Amino acid sequence: MLKAVLLDLDNTLVLFDEPAFFRQYFPRIAGRFADLLAPAAFQARLLQATRSLAVSDGTRRNAERFREAFAAGMDGRSAELWQRFMTFYATDFAIIQVSVRAPEGLKATMARLRASGLPLVVATNPIFPEAVQRQRLEWVGVPAAGFRLVTSIETSSYVKPHPGYYREVADHLGVNPADCLMVGNDPVNDMAAGLEGMHTYLTEDAARGDFGFLALTRRKRTEGLPEIPPPEFQGPLARLPEALKRLGVLVPGA
Repeated sequence: MLKAVLLDLDNTLVLFDEPAFFRQYFPRIAGRFADLLAPAAFQARLLQATRSLAVSDGTRRNAERFREAFAAGMDGRSAELWQRFMTFYATDFAIIQVSVRAPEGLKATMARLRASGLPLVVATNPIFPEAVQRQRLEWVGVPAAGFRLVTSIETSSYVKPHPGYYREVADHLGVNPADCLMVGNDPVNDMAAGLEGMHTYLTEDAARGDFGFLALTRRKRTEGLPEIPPPEFQGPLARLPEALKRLGVLVPGA
């Protein structure tokens, strides 16, 4: 019996050109560290610290791992540097201009999902603070209050596509992974949920709109992973209620 639905954020709930967004993001956040690091050095350090999250044994939160990696060689400044990130996200992040589009029928689809009574999770890669994840949901007018959990750098101990990420979400909900459905546009990061026995739905909205996204190559992302099962369902987000119906969930209008 299905007991929870996990929904990816980037190019699943919110359609946008990720490379274009990060071309604005990097210079703005680098400005918060200009007295310490040149822009290129800052960006390299930020990317290295973010990629370090891919190697995790689940014993520490991502925020702790990120702070340690980013502050490497800058003794005693971890807390100060982290506060600079928090200040940026509380102020300048909202200034970044991003052109977004909601998937067709998003509001109606979300209303039907909520009417099903299933717990909903924003299962976005937890590399940003929770406040930022919630802010990005607002780009398409989806309130975070309707979700049981929004994964974030503070609360998660893994990142996608590590199977531990999906185990951790299921554990938080108190359900078996096999009783969850993961919905997302990425055939590696999101469909890796199938390695934990989750049902999977690969969305096509971003691919149909030719929205750019940032990711390591498939080879790099799947190193050390078993073969990722093909998606159980595939289609636009608007057809998600039909998949729920096939899984035995009563969804109004499906």
